[in-house]
Amino acid sequence: MNIVLDQEYPWARFYNLSYPIQFDELGEVLDEIWASHSQHRDIPALESSNCRLIGDSEDMQMVRQLAERVAPSMATVLITGESGTGKEVVARYIHEQSDRAGPFVAINCGAIPDHLLESELFGHERGAFTGAVSARKGRFELAHGGTLFLDEIGDMPAAMQVKLLRVLQEKVLERVGGNKSIPVDIRVIAATHRDLPARIEKGTFREDLFYRLSVFPIEISALRDRPGDVEPLIDEMVTRVWSSHGVRLSIANEVLLTLRDYAWPGNVRELSNLIERLAVTRPNSEIKYEDLPRSLRREEALPVVMSDSLSSDSVHVNATFPSGGLDLKQHLSEIESNMIKLALDQSDGVVQKAAELLGLGRTTLVEKIRRHKLKA
Repeated sequence: MNIVLDQEYPWARFYNLSYPIQFDELGEVLDEIWASHSQHRDIPALESSNCRLIGDSEDMQMVRQLAERVAPSMATVLITGESGTGKEVVARYIHEQSDRAGPFVAINCGAIPDHLLESELFGHERGAFTGAVSARKGRFELAHGGTLFLDEIGDMPAAMQVKLLRVLQEKVLERVGGNKSIPVDIRVIAATHRDLPARIEKGTFREDLFYRLSVFPIEISALRDRPGDVEPLIDEMVTRVWSSHGVRLSIANEVLLTLRDYAWPGNVRELSNLIERLAVTRPNSEIKYEDLPRSLRREEALPVVMSDSLSSDSVHVNATFPSGGLDLKQHLSEIESNMIKLALDQSDGVVQKAAELLGLGRTTLVEKIRRHKLKA
C-alpha cells in the first residue's frame, strides 16, 4: 500500500514524518501539537475563579495570612508542598488579592517536553522551527500585566533555568527565532513539590535561580497533618458538586470520622476525586460507610499505606484478615489502581513519568489506566 503523505496527511510535512510512521515519532508530533494548542485551552479557565483557601487549621490560617500579606507587592513567591496540596489554588488566591489587572496564566514546567518549553514560555517567530507556521506569543507575553504561575519549577531543564533567570532579572525576553527584545510586566509565582536545596546540592537546580524565586516562600502542609481541614474541604466540595452538577450529597458522621483519620497520600486532590466519584456512584443520597472505596474502609479490606516514594517498601498490609475474609483479586486490583493514582499525582498526570515511577512501559501503563477507568 502506497501512501502519499502530502495528500492523505498534509500536516505530516510540517513535522518531517515519513512513511511508515513510527510510534515514537508520532508521539513527539502529538506532544508538539498539544503544546502549540495548550494556551487556547488554559487561558479561558484561568480568567475567573474566585479562589478561597478552605480550612481553619493553624497551618492554613498561616498560609492565608502570608498570601494576603504578599499579594499587594511584586515579590516573587515560591510555594512548596506535596503534590495535591493545592499550590495552584494559593497562587490564584494571591493573584486575586493583588491589584494586578492582567490575567493569571499557568504553565506546568514538568509536563511539557524539554524541546518545546522555551517556545511555550517565550513564544516563537514564524519559521523558528519545523511546524512554526506563524508567530505565537508565549506564556510570559500572555501574562503581561498579570501573574505567571510556573508550576513544578523543580522539573525545569538546566538549560531553561539559565534563560528563565535572565528574563526574571531583566523583565525582557526574546522569542525563539527572533532578535527583538520584548519587555514584559509580570508577577511570577513558582511552585514545586521537589526539595530544591537537595537538587541544588546535586547540581540539577541553579542556586541563583532558587534565591531569585524564593523571595517570599510559602509552604503548604500535607492534608494528613491538618485533619481538621478535611470536613470544611468536604463541605466546599459538596457545595460545588451541587452548583455544577445539580447533585446533592449528604455525608454520614461515621464517614466524616473515617475520612478525617485517613492519611490522604494524594492530599486535597485525592479528596476531591473521592467526592466526585461518590457524586457519580451515589447521587442525591447520604454517603454511608459501606459506600466508601475499600481502600478507605479499614475493617473490610487490608489497608494500603503509600509513602512519597514508590519503592518496594511503600506498600504495607496488616497481617490480620478481616473477619469475613476478602476478595484477593479485587483487593490486588484496588492496590494497583491506588498505586497508579499516586504515581499519576506525583508526576502531575504525565504518563511517561508515572510509568517510570512504576517500572512499567508507557503502553502498559496506558492500558492499565484504561482498564481501571482512571484519568491521566
